[in-house]
Amino acid sequence: MPRVPRHAGDRGSVSAELALALPAVVLALLLGAGALGAASRQVALQDASADAARLLGRGEGQAAAERVVHTAVSGAGMSSSLSGDLVCVTTSLELSIGALIRVPLRASSCALDGGL
Repeated sequence: MPRVPRHAGDRGSVSAELALALPAVVLALLLGAGALGAASRQVALQDASADAARLLGRGEGQAAAERVVHTAVSGAGMSSSLSGDLVCVTTSLELSIGALIRVPLRASSCALDGGL
């Protein structure tokens, strides 16, 4: 009688497990890449709001501040306000990760109002 290997009934099980796990691994990698992209945009948004606040604090116009924000982060919105001797800028952007996930990003920064 020929000898049958002990694990002969398990042939192909690794392929089946890989086929089941592969979509989850790909989804996790795509979400991770999307999260890194969102973090990068958040840092750019924060830098843009700080630059815009400094421009407004120096007495530059609203158009110059908006241009800085739009150049740094395309599609971002900007609003500014005066609070005592501070000029504050808030920037916002809605980021899409894939087709289903939307992440609102927002950053604020203030600078001394030494302008006009």
